[in-house]
Amino acid sequence: MNELQRFEHTERPRLGWLGLFAGATALVSVIGGRVTCGGRGLWYRRLRKPAGQPPPKVFGPVWTVLYGLMSWSAFRIFRAPRSPERSRALRIWWTQLALNGAWSPIFFGSRRKRGALVDLAGTVAATVAYIRAAGRVDRLAAKLMAPYLAWLGYAGYLNGGIVALNRR
Repeated sequence: MNELQRFEHTERPRLGWLGLFAGATALVSVIGGRVTCGGRGLWYRRLRKPAGQPPPKVFGPVWTVLYGLMSWSAFRIFRAPRSPERSRALRIWWTQLALNGAWSPIFFGSRRKRGALVDLAGTVAATVAYIRAAGRVDRLAAKLMAPYLAWLGYAGYLNGGIVALNRR
């Protein structure tokens, strides 16, 4: 079997799985982006925001990088030998992605600042659980999630600040 045939039989199907993880994060991104853009009307502009609120143009590039790292992390776990730890890590990865995807519809779509903060706390908890589970399977996969966890902390500060500054 030559090198191309070996690639087609081993790596090409696996790369399709990378596409699945990247596609799932892209779908979450598109849904979140649409809800966010639709929700950035007068309601959002009138909210008092904490110090350090970045301009809207920052979010797209940051999330693009974070979603890429998240996808790569999940793909690395997927490529690991099958085991209960691998399966658990992947389940938790899907959970954190679903929670991540719920934030924009809760915050911007439903205008539920506190509900979004609760969702964000769940996302952080799921991400920490994923990092721990992933670390048992592939240390680099776990480390790839560190920037995302840091950003979630920053998002928590912003969301919490909006809740505190806008009590009504």
